[in-house]
Amino acid sequence: MKRSTITIISLIIGISFFGLLLLQGRIIDAMVKMRKEQFDESVFHALDQTSRDLERNETFRYLESIAEHSDFDADMLPRSSIASALHIGDSLQTPFQLQAGQQHPSSLPKALTLRPTSSFDAANQQFLEFVKNAYLYQKGVLDEVIYTILYQGSDQPFADRIDFRILDSNLRSELESSGITLPYHFVVYDAMGNEVYRCAEYDAEGAEYSYTQTLFRNDPSLQMGTLQVHFPDLDSYIMGVARMIIPALAFTIILFVTFCFTVWLIVRQKRDTEMKNDFINNMTHEFKTPISSISLAAQMLGDASISKTPAMLDNLSRVIVSETRRLRFQVEKVLQMSLYEKGNIRFNEREADANVIIDDVVTTFALKVEQSGGRIESHLDALDAAVYVDEMHFTNVVFNLLDNAVKYRRDDVPLHISVSTRNQGSQLIVEVADNGIGIRHDDLRRIFDRFYRVHTGNTHNVKGFGLGLAYVRAMVELMHGSIKAESEPGQGTRFIITLPLIE
Repeated sequence: MKRSTITIISLIIGISFFGLLLLQGRIIDAMVKMRKEQFDESVFHALDQTSRDLERNETFRYLESIAEHSDFDADMLPRSSIASALHIGDSLQTPFQLQAGQQHPSSLPKALTLRPTSSFDAANQQFLEFVKNAYLYQKGVLDEVIYTILYQGSDQPFADRIDFRILDSNLRSELESSGITLPYHFVVYDAMGNEVYRCAEYDAEGAEYSYTQTLFRNDPSLQMGTLQVHFPDLDSYIMGVARMIIPALAFTIILFVTFCFTVWLIVRQKRDTEMKNDFINNMTHEFKTPISSISLAAQMLGDASISKTPAMLDNLSRVIVSETRRLRFQVEKVLQMSLYEKGNIRFNEREADANVIIDDVVTTFALKVEQSGGRIESHLDALDAAVYVDEMHFTNVVFNLLDNAVKYRRDDVPLHISVSTRNQGSQLIVEVADNGIGIRHDDLRRIFDRFYRVHTGNTHNVKGFGLGLAYVRAMVELMHGSIKAESEPGQGTRFIITLPLIE
């Protein structure tokens, strides 16, 4: 599959996931807002009803106080009069008539004169007087209540007008009838904003969002009060509506992360496949040259028409030995990496002097550097170079780094390679620096990956499998060390190996 196809499919699926997450987020937001609005409406209704109950209770207490202090007593009326009056409805069309010119009782007259329509005894006359007095009494009480409650207001202190225990009970009852069972806390303030009462076990948590209700709202403004209620668990209650959609949102996020990981694996697998294909192509070219040379030398040795002088035989034997050694070295490099990946690599560590090993490699490699028109120098300044390594693999590590310096040299300046050692605390630092073409920053972080080769413009102008630096890092890590590279394009490259010293 082409990289562009993978990119298009990934974008489509990614946008779909993003749209789904956005839609679910908007659904959650809408559900939360709806639940909040319903909750607010229920609380305001409960507070309004609580305020009405408070006013009703005060009215009832006021009426009871009037009744307790009234001089009118119905028990003073003879019971025989009441009993006799119970039968008058059967014989009368109307119990009394108004004299001409009088108003109807609904107009609330100051005096009511009754005229019997038939013969009544003294008891009936007393009953009619009782009805008249009761009517006038009730009218007076009603006038006083209406004037006092609606226009004048109570003259009692604000705190004495409220039974806070009943207020709490009414508030709880109204909230429960509205379907709200959350714990709440409330505070009562007077018209001046002074705190009059605070509920028991008051907690200010959640008080930043409170519900306010005016108390005695029909009174003059200076006699009003305020009831302020808040719910500590309001946030969890409001967000509780999202509990049903949150699992779906979580699964969507998991699927999105899984999708991203899958795309990453596909891209990585494609990249590895491309590098392996490049490795196979490079390996074919690397093996083709020595095989061709060996084959040509063998044909010349077997061709009877060609005279075999001692010089020719010596030359052909050197070609066969050299190309065989080159072929064996390449095969060994591939086998070593294969064994390392399988965990079957033979690693024989022992105490060794790194300065001695490095000096031998530099001496052997000097001829190759000089043949390419360059020079190599060593500064083995480490006073303590005793490390625990596998000599063969450590030699290969240094050889690979020097070989890379030769491969990636610049054509416009002579090659210069510097190898140095130094001590840093309990560690040995080995540096291999050159003045080659350098490495771009994008390639620098991947040069230790298997099969990865830095492109130099021509695919095959630099021979190799892309395994050298991967092998170097693997061996250094097995020796409990680390390696890093520093480079600038056109300025050369510096490899820094850190190994622990033997204590």
